[in-house]
Amino acid sequence: MNSKSTTVIPLSEVGRARPAVSVPETAVPATGSLLDRLGRPLTDLRISVTDRCNFRCSYCMPKDVFDKDYQYLPHSALLSFEEMTRLARLFASHGVRKIRLTGGEPLLRKNIEGLIEQLSELRTPAGEPLALTLTTNGSLLQRKAAALRAAGLQRVTVSLDSLDDAVFRHMNDVDFPVADVLAGIDAALAAGLGPLKVNMVVKRGTNEQEILPMARYFRDNHGGKVVLRFIEYMDVGATNGWRMDEVLPSAEVIARIGAEFPLVPLEPSAPGETAQRWAYADGGGEIGVISSVTQAFCHDCSRARLSTEGKLYLCLFASAGHDLRPLLRGTATDEDIASAIGHIWQGRADRYSELRALRGPDSAESDGNDNNKAPRRVEMSYIGG
Repeated sequence: MNSKSTTVIPLSEVGRARPAVSVPETAVPATGSLLDRLGRPLTDLRISVTDRCNFRCSYCMPKDVFDKDYQYLPHSALLSFEEMTRLARLFASHGVRKIRLTGGEPLLRKNIEGLIEQLSELRTPAGEPLALTLTTNGSLLQRKAAALRAAGLQRVTVSLDSLDDAVFRHMNDVDFPVADVLAGIDAALAAGLGPLKVNMVVKRGTNEQEILPMARYFRDNHGGKVVLRFIEYMDVGATNGWRMDEVLPSAEVIARIGAEFPLVPLEPSAPGETAQRWAYADGGGEIGVISSVTQAFCHDCSRARLSTEGKLYLCLFASAGHDLRPLLRGTATDEDIASAIGHIWQGRADRYSELRALRGPDSAESDGNDNNKAPRRVEMSYIGG
C-alpha cells in the first residue's frame, strides 16, 4: 500500500491535459449505431454520480490517500441530474442501450431516486426503454431498495469481498459488518431488483480463502436469483499499490469451485459481456469470472464512462477524459453535443489490457493507444468500476 507521501493528482485536475471538447466541423449524426476505430459499437454508458464513498477498500480508495483531508469535488462541479439525463439521452441516440449508475458509492448522492426517475423515461431510437442498473457496496441498500425500485431501477450489483466478518471489516477498512450488506441484498431481492449480481474482487493473500464459502452461500440461497462473479484484482488508478503477484487468475478460481461443484461453460448473454459465465452442472445456478488481467476483453469493449463532473472516459484505465461540461453549460445544442460525442467515440482506439498482456506487467505502461508511455491513470472511484 502506498504511503501518504505518494503524489496523487486531485480528481478535479484529471483530464485537463486534453484539449477542450468542441463541436466538430463535420457533423456526426446520431443514427443509433456508432463505431470506434476498432469497429466496436457504443452500447453501454456508466455514469459516476459521486466521487465519494463511505468504504476505504485498499484496492480502490485506500485510507492513507483518501483520508479526512482529501479534497473531493465541490458540489458546484458536479453535473446536475438534468445534465446527466440530457447526456444519457444523447448517448442513447448513438446506440447506448444500458446505463449503469456508479461512483464512489452512488447511494451517497442525495435524492438519487430523482435521477433514476428521469433516466427511466428515456427510450432508444426504436422506442425501447434502456436497461437501468446500479452498482453499490450495499451499505445503504436495505433502507433504499424499495424506493430505488419504485423510481424505475431494474437491477443492482453489490460489491462484496468476503462473508467472514473479520475479513470483510478489514477489507472495507471502516469496520462495516457483512451482515448489513447481506440484509441489503435480501431487501433488494424483495423489492424486485433482480436477478442480482454480487461482485467479489479476489486478492491473493487477502481473501482468496473466501472463494468457496462465497460460492456455497450464493449457490444455496436466494433460489438462483443471485449471480456471483469473481473479479481479478486490477491495476486501476495509481493509489492501490497493485502488484501482479497479488492477482489470482480466474482459471484458478474456476478450478477451485469446479473441484467441489462441477461447472459447465455458458455462452455470453450479450455481445461485449465482461464476464465469462459458468453454470453448476447440477442446475444449481451460475457464476461468472471477470479476467481483465489474464484474459483481456478489449476487443469487444463497448462501454463509455462519464465522470460526475462531466468528463467522458473511453477506458477504465484511461489517464484523461474529454470534458463535456462546457458544452452542457454553454450554448451548444443537442445536435452539437451529440456530434461531439460521436466524434470522440469514432476516434477511440483504447485497448490498455491487451497491450499490457502483450508487453508484460513489468514493461512501460501504455495509454491504450499504442503510445510507449502513459501519464498516471484515473482512479476507479472517480469513474466507477
